[in-house]
Amino acid sequence: MKNRVGFASSILLASMLVLSACSDGGADNEGASGSPAPTASAPAANAGATGNAGAAAPQAEGAILAADLSKLPDAAKKRTDTIIVGLVDPSGAFTPYFQQSGYDGNVSSLLYTSLVLVDDKGEPTPGLAEKWEASPDGLTYTFHLRPDLKFSDGSPLTADDVAFTWTILNDKSYDGDSQIPALGIKGAAAYKDGTAAAVSGIEVKDPQTISVTLDKPNAAALVLLGGDVLSKAYYGKDYKQGDLGYMKQLSSSPLGNGPYKLEKFIPGQEVRFTANEHYFGEKPKTPHFIYKTSEGDTWQYLETGEVDYASFSATQENIDKLTALGFVNIVPYTPSTYGYLQVNLERPALQDKKVRQALTYGLDRQSIYVDAQQGAGVVANIPSPLTSWAYTEEGINAYPYDLEKAKALLDEAGWAEGSDGIREKDGQKLKIHYLGSKSKNTDIFIAVAQENYTALGIQFEPEIFADFNSLVSKVEGGDYDLVSFSTPMLTDPADGLAQFVDGEIKGFDNAAFKELYDKGLATTDIEQRKAVYKEIFQLLNDELPVIFTSYRKSVYAYNGRIENLEISPFYGLAVSLPNWSLKDVQ
Repeated sequence: MKNRVGFASSILLASMLVLSACSDGGADNEGASGSPAPTASAPAANAGATGNAGAAAPQAEGAILAADLSKLPDAAKKRTDTIIVGLVDPSGAFTPYFQQSGYDGNVSSLLYTSLVLVDDKGEPTPGLAEKWEASPDGLTYTFHLRPDLKFSDGSPLTADDVAFTWTILNDKSYDGDSQIPALGIKGAAAYKDGTAAAVSGIEVKDPQTISVTLDKPNAAALVLLGGDVLSKAYYGKDYKQGDLGYMKQLSSSPLGNGPYKLEKFIPGQEVRFTANEHYFGEKPKTPHFIYKTSEGDTWQYLETGEVDYASFSATQENIDKLTALGFVNIVPYTPSTYGYLQVNLERPALQDKKVRQALTYGLDRQSIYVDAQQGAGVVANIPSPLTSWAYTEEGINAYPYDLEKAKALLDEAGWAEGSDGIREKDGQKLKIHYLGSKSKNTDIFIAVAQENYTALGIQFEPEIFADFNSLVSKVEGGDYDLVSFSTPMLTDPADGLAQFVDGEIKGFDNAAFKELYDKGLATTDIEQRKAVYKEIFQLLNDELPVIFTSYRKSVYAYNGRIENLEISPFYGLAVSLPNWSLKDVQ
């Protein structure tokens, strides 16, 4: 499975990634608590203000400043050159485009900088590329790299490395989640089938300049092409066309070009980073950074000073508890993600749209994702975050909880109640094998779903995983009916649709959707794209290849010593983190 999922508990697509695990005391629950991969682009975000006796303070509406830094735990007070953030369960695959989960992407987001970034409005800004041009027909993009770029080992980063990156992503053996292969670079098909030794549409003009030509225009091309760059000398030394298997051996020892470099990964415990002396930008203000990856109570870690940052559902209970700590800044945050229940469309029963609609009408999503979260969530019905310019509710079925409507749909689909109350068809009982990650909110989901689906005549069989990677392995094996996931951070409306076109949602093959998807990328006119995405959302809202669940309302809380912490609606903390500094506290 091309796993771009990762539960956005804090912070990406990439993919991609807010940066900490949520606590069970109101944490998000779609898949696993942790962070998503970043998208292929990254922005800067809200600037901090000065307040709280000189500490940088957030300006976001509703932000609450640390009231008393004297309450700061000794463990956090004594740190002078290191910041620690919680992260759930990275697998160790830290090379962009070859990651196993969004948690791996959180790590690589500090090790790499993209060619093109995006600001907090989603507009492209310079990264490794200081400028770029697009041809009038929208087919050719030319990127101009900053001078004297280097990888973290001091070796030069040039246009040859960009060409190598784009090339291997079009290799027939590439099976990751990059959307670059779907762009249709000129000559990529011939390279993929082995009839060409190079991708003809990629042209290195000089060490700082590279151009790429597409077969047809694509509105997402600039940001997709402007992703991370891999070293040809390091990652390409063993490359043979048609065989990328060796890349897996290099994923745990990445060579990047970002603000930090990997110092040590101890599975199940931590990922250690140190400042990259060859980074083109300003050297990180805090030379050492640690992702604390061991499982535990995030509240406890924050209270004792073992971590400096954590994200929580925006319940009043959580906000009150955080305020009472006295030493954390608290900032509201709405990530550009959506949650969903992935449906195994290879199961015969679930191939029937009426069954999927019945499962949606028959699940009290309001109780699960809004009421149980004290309002820190909104029910989702389309594959678009609330923050997107394409978001719409026009013509969208809200699927309110309606047991009788759900029963009628199952009756129409031929599923009749048996003598034991469980519906049957052709001698088969209607069972739902659900997979979820261990958390308080998964417990809430199971309790409500068990009651709802039993009333509907469905045998509900939950299976819980303490380890996110184990859950993913189960999904890859196909032994499930429903599984809870959330998207990574999404920048362009097309990002939220990628799983429906790249084969990740197996069994969904809709010609009308594919036509609309291509149409939505064929123009850069926002109004034209809005109209197309409205049609797409209406189609998917009816077909329900997945069951959309919720949008999260979060707050992030961080050590009041930290200055310059910013967060992006698209990329979370990764871009601002090198600017974080620790204020002295007596």
